[in-house]
Amino acid sequence: MKIGEGRGDARAAENASGDDGVVVAAFLHVSPPRRHLVPPGGLRGEDAGVPAFRRSLSSSLRGPGAARGMQILENIIAAFLVFVQISIPLPLAGLDSGFISSSEAVLYSPDTKVPRNGELALRRAIPANTNMKAIQESLEDISYLLRIPQRKPFGTMEGDVKKALKIATDERASILAGIPADLQEKGSLLYASLLDGKGGLKDLLQFVKEKDPDKVSVSLASSLDTVAELELVQAPGLSFLLPEQYLRYPRLTGRGLVEFTLEKGNGSTFFPSTGGEPKSTATVQVVIDGYSAPLTAGNFAKLCASQAILSDNEADDGRGYSVPLEVMPSGQFEPLYKTKLSIQDGELPVLPLSVYGAVAMAHNADSDEYSSPSQFFVYLYDKRNSGLGGLSFDEGQFSVFGYTTAAGREVLAEIKTGDVIRSAKLVQGRDRLVLPSES
Repeated sequence: MKIGEGRGDARAAENASGDDGVVVAAFLHVSPPRRHLVPPGGLRGEDAGVPAFRRSLSSSLRGPGAARGMQILENIIAAFLVFVQISIPLPLAGLDSGFISSSEAVLYSPDTKVPRNGELALRRAIPANTNMKAIQESLEDISYLLRIPQRKPFGTMEGDVKKALKIATDERASILAGIPADLQEKGSLLYASLLDGKGGLKDLLQFVKEKDPDKVSVSLASSLDTVAELELVQAPGLSFLLPEQYLRYPRLTGRGLVEFTLEKGNGSTFFPSTGGEPKSTATVQVVIDGYSAPLTAGNFAKLCASQAILSDNEADDGRGYSVPLEVMPSGQFEPLYKTKLSIQDGELPVLPLSVYGAVAMAHNADSDEYSSPSQFFVYLYDKRNSGLGGLSFDEGQFSVFGYTTAAGREVLAEIKTGDVIRSAKLVQGRDRLVLPSES
């Protein structure tokens, strides 16, 4: 499949696919300003999935003249508010909340905490027991504290590590109790590594006491990776029951890994950002999450496993078949189906779109309540095109089901129009894939 850039109609990319017999998975279709990688017939240009009123509003506010007009309007409003504040002895804060719209409260809140990378989002999505989640939260607090410039609060960090270490030590039995019998040995090794291994909690505590931010950062990453591995061992399947009407769909009851192989369409090479020799092919891996999106991830895993996804056009067997829109809200125990989240009302997804390298299904052509069975996109998130809270304006509107790995994200920036996806393989997770005939 050839990769197209959609600055308008996605069909333009579709028409670029010549008759050279190349087998492809989907068009990776870049759509500024949101910058999607989109398949043929998927999102159409930068307005795909955007309500008509927002398209017309955004188009009417473009250009230097419009920007100047908006600046003048803002100045007038600011001057008016100052005049009102001076003239009226009542504080503006006491006005009816209806005076100031709260519709953008979440999008523009700097306190909005959403995962900033795929690894963090996937770790938070694992349905582990409460003790492991408490350890995880303590360690993630340290990640935030490390971002503080200059004088870092090592005292607070030390308290977080000690809290995590105490839970891990005191709750050993409950941590290991939820692990299936056939994974007990692996779980015990991971538990020992978390406490006493290189980069474990005891090492982390020592580095915090030494006030060495570099060593703390490396050890913290190692501890969090071990926590995620141990949580995955604790979660052998879904933590909820699917609605009966959806049992006929393929489903993924855990994690999977899909690997794409790409080539440059013009015969050039990929240049590794970390150095090394240029290569004629590049590999992009995607971790797909069945814990939060079992139907969407299951459908995608089935396509990759059967290579039905490898075509220049929509698969013939996909006609008339759609997967319901599937979004797991943060703080909930099961996904919502055929329902978008209201970000303005404070609803946030477990798997956010607002992450560079997020992978999601495009909407069905007939209804936004369903996802396309075969058209997907990779979201090239850019904070400059989002609110201060770091949320995309399309957040909660699509079925996000995975994220590219760190190595894969380095390749995304090099993908251009006309590049080719040679193969798509399900390399991990086949044992978690449940097909309807097996239900």
